[in-house]
Amino acid sequence: MEETPIVELRDVTKVYPMAAGDVYALNHITFTVQKGEFIAIMGPSGSGKSTLMNIIGCLDVPTSGSVYINGVPTADMTDDELTEHRLHTIGFIFQKFNLISLLTAYENVEYPLILKHGPGDYKEKVTSLLSQVGLTEKQMQHTPYELSGGQQQRVSIARALANDPSFLICDEPTGNLDSKMSMQIMEVLSALHKEGKTVLMVTHNPETAEYADRTVIIRDGEIVHE
Repeated sequence: MEETPIVELRDVTKVYPMAAGDVYALNHITFTVQKGEFIAIMGPSGSGKSTLMNIIGCLDVPTSGSVYINGVPTADMTDDELTEHRLHTIGFIFQKFNLISLLTAYENVEYPLILKHGPGDYKEKVTSLLSQVGLTEKQMQHTPYELSGGQQQRVSIARALANDPSFLICDEPTGNLDSKMSMQIMEVLSALHKEGKTVLMVTHNPETAEYADRTVIIRDGEIVHE
């Protein structure tokens, strides 16, 4: 019996109505992600990469077509169910880290656990996650402004893993980092993939894409290579 894809898009179109005429950000996209894959999504600026990731991440809805996450159609979910779904199923890693500046690294990783389970003792899990991505116990008590860009991205990866998501969405995860830091972050993501994590990554960097085992190229809202 064939395994249910983690992500499946069936004939998905996203249209933005504009005064000068409709803009097709995605044009009849059909696309699947199997458990354990590491996929890089590439394409020029304005190609539809971000729209594709927003739809996969349930941050946006298609104009037409169907999206299934773990075999469940997202069109049937209420707003509250979509919020729960994002919290429990998807780990987001952003180019600009999106950490809460007033919280320490430890508290940033603890936060999604509190959202999901309520207050509790999460020290063992949070410390383990931050150690896994290479932070020291001292760095765990620093706020984002006291950490380098690479360290902040490590915290955001640990935060994305906190609720044991089905898959990770990485939107230009090395876009704000120098080449040395970029390589270190990609090594962390590669190690997670080897442990069985499913990773989807938008990138414009061919060197970053080499870490993936499949590259999907999107242009003018259409997949031109996969």
